[in-house]
Amino acid sequence: MSKKSPNRWIILLACVIINLCLGAGYAWSVFQTPLIEQFGWTTSQASLAFSLSFGMVPIAMIIFGPLQDRKGPKKITFGGGILFGLGLLATGSINSLIGLYLTYGVIAGMGIGMAYGCCVATPVKWFPDKRGLAGGLTAAGFGSGAIVFAPLAVSLIEKFNVMSTFKILGIAFLIVICLCALLVQEPKKEEQEEKKGTQNVSALANSNDATAREMLKTGKFYILWAMYIIGCISGLMIIGHASPIAQEQIGLTPQVAAVAVSIIGLANTLGRIVWGSVSDKMGRYKTLILMYIMAGVMMVLLNGARSFGMFIITVSGIALCFGGFLGIFPSITADNFGTKNLGVNYGFVFTAFGLAAIIAPRMAAVIKESSGGDYGRAFIISALLSIAGIILTLIITRQQKKTQVMSTPVE
Repeated sequence: MSKKSPNRWIILLACVIINLCLGAGYAWSVFQTPLIEQFGWTTSQASLAFSLSFGMVPIAMIIFGPLQDRKGPKKITFGGGILFGLGLLATGSINSLIGLYLTYGVIAGMGIGMAYGCCVATPVKWFPDKRGLAGGLTAAGFGSGAIVFAPLAVSLIEKFNVMSTFKILGIAFLIVICLCALLVQEPKKEEQEEKKGTQNVSALANSNDATAREMLKTGKFYILWAMYIIGCISGLMIIGHASPIAQEQIGLTPQVAAVAVSIIGLANTLGRIVWGSVSDKMGRYKTLILMYIMAGVMMVLLNGARSFGMFIITVSGIALCFGGFLGIFPSITADNFGTKNLGVNYGFVFTAFGLAAIIAPRMAAVIKESSGGDYGRAFIISALLSIAGIILTLIITRQQKKTQVMSTPVE
């Protein structure tokens, strides 16, 4: 008699908890100001650490994705937990920009990518019948990091200092992630088949289990990649600068700004669950168009926001959409290129996020410094990019309709 199948909901929960810890990286803006005050760095110098950290994520996913797909996710997730924890721990001892870039940017970022890649791909394989929901929940864990850890970090920074806070969080994350990693495993092929009952028919039709090389030869990959970049830019711009925007544009105190960062994190989290579930019912591309429209409108409104209420409404709307993009794109990758090589395939798709992580916060910082502290032009550029995202979505929707018509057998 075969061994009892693991409970897929427990595996999903372990992945959500791991991503919650990794998502502490989204609380970067509450660390940035104390670091600038302590070391005298500029905003663009300090924000590059955030960009590097998230820029390393897709690189790690591509490097370790093939190992994950061949050997399973447990060891890769465990290793990611060690790197992430040690990276933060080492950040607490740096005294130079290069040290910050190496520890927080490269080491911790590599750890995020190793563990995140496993914790996004694994639940999608366990839940072929609920891909949008599973992808949304695991991505929600990642987005929730700022909700939990922004106020906690502010409290620790006030009680101790910013360097000690990095050390405390590094040790805590190392322990929690490595323990949860022991529960992470992939389903056997027959276990996947059992769960396919209600899976979307069109998604199954597109699941051709392409290799990374095959995927990279398709025009569809590059359109999706560009769409993902555009979807991430507005969210990463706001997340990377939420606390400074709140303090400088709206006039909030650091403590109230930290609360705003947590609210943004909550919206980010809800977006991953809500839009993921909506995409299972409405379709991925219709959902993407709605999110581009909402993000663009909110960016325009943010440019004129001067009250706490309008600030929260606009940045929450942007974060809600940003979360949706991260929740939906693992499922879009599986829908189009299959689940067999999802670990490495999504790593390549996720380079869009890495590029956006480099572009968005730095673009906002450079525009702010060249405009006397005004973020306005950055907001408008992001809004215009949302229009480009809508156009690309319409293009790929039209291409897929043509493909479906051509592949339909004549009776």
